Amino acid sequence: MKTEEVSSSSEAYDAAVSKLLFGTMHIKAYDWVDNTASIATPKADSSKAEAGPVSARLAKLSVNSDFTAPCNTTILYPTHGGNMHCFTALTSCAVLDVLGPPYCDPDGRHCQYYRTHAYTNLTVDDKKLPDDEKSENYAWLEDIDKPAGLSVVGALYNGPKIIEK
Repeated sequence: MKTEEVSSSSEAYDAAVSKLLFGTMHIKAYDWVDNTASIATPKADSSKAEAGPVSARLAKLSVNSDFTAPCNTTILYPTHGGNMHCFTALTSCAVLDVLGPPYCDPDGRHCQYYRTHAYTNLTVDDKKLPDDEKSENYAWLEDIDKPAGLSVVGALYNGPKIIEK
């Protein structure tokens, strides 16, 4: 069985509503710890050590679970709930991932993709975890270009007008 993984972000001004329609998938989602990127240096014993420093942001794991349809709809809020999320298909599956507001490159709302680095594989002088936190609950997310071969199709909502009460 082939699994596919898609990592994306909904960034700070978006919310995402995701619904697994059929099948089984793993969702791993993170929230930002702080708002600025750091220059992280791979540790000498890391497989990335020869690549040199990377610009990455520290994120805290908020979801790390398998989901099988039918299951509850998930809501990822702008600052909590796992706005940076990664879907990994464990079986044939489909997920509806609705974002608001929609991505719009001219308006600066673009989809971002990340490479995940284990917290212990990079070091940043001014970033330390509190003593009671486990490092496996954190990761460094490095902003990357859209993966080759990935096709993302957007569509405008044409349903009934939503009126806030």
